[in-house]
Amino acid sequence: MIEIPSDLHPDLVPLAFLLGNWEGAGVHDFPGSEKCNFGQEVTFSHDGRDFLEYTSHTWELDAEGKKVRPLESESGFWRVDKDRKVEVVMVRQDGVVEVWYGELADQKPQIDLATDAVARTAASGPYSGGKRLYGYVKSDLMWVGEKATPEVELRPYMSAHLKKVVDIRDVAKDLADRDLPDDGIAFFK
Repeated sequence: MIEIPSDLHPDLVPLAFLLGNWEGAGVHDFPGSEKCNFGQEVTFSHDGRDFLEYTSHTWELDAEGKKVRPLESESGFWRVDKDRKVEVVMVRQDGVVEVWYGELADQKPQIDLATDAVARTAASGPYSGGKRLYGYVKSDLMWVGEKATPEVELRPYMSAHLKKVVDIRDVAKDLADRDLPDDGIAFFK
């Protein structure tokens, strides 16, 4: 179920499905790097202004699902206009800054994005642009990213399936706000 916080800026209601903390796993596969499974933590949050704040951290996983090493980190800001056009400004740990444009699909929580501008520091690797597809499917967040470099044409390189993380503090607060029996046992009868 998609919840719309009462303090969410009205312009952001179409992006409400992104809000929250998400965790999951995916696959990374791009020429020049070893194919691997990865874990991911993503947060989409808001502070009442007309944008969502975004952070993502990924790390390589070993065969047992344990963290091996950091893979990619990125952060940015997401906006949507009245015509459901989405714009994202993002920066990554490797010295890449991107401006993405796209749109929210009609009648479903899905966003298609493509880079419009890419800036790189001297230390960053080759990169010329990308595409991403985000979708809210059966209460999960799924995404696939495509990447291009001067040597490699645009192709899929990362995808993940993420589940929303429940914060136990929110559950405890909800329980505290309810009129529950004092002894705890009566609750189960």
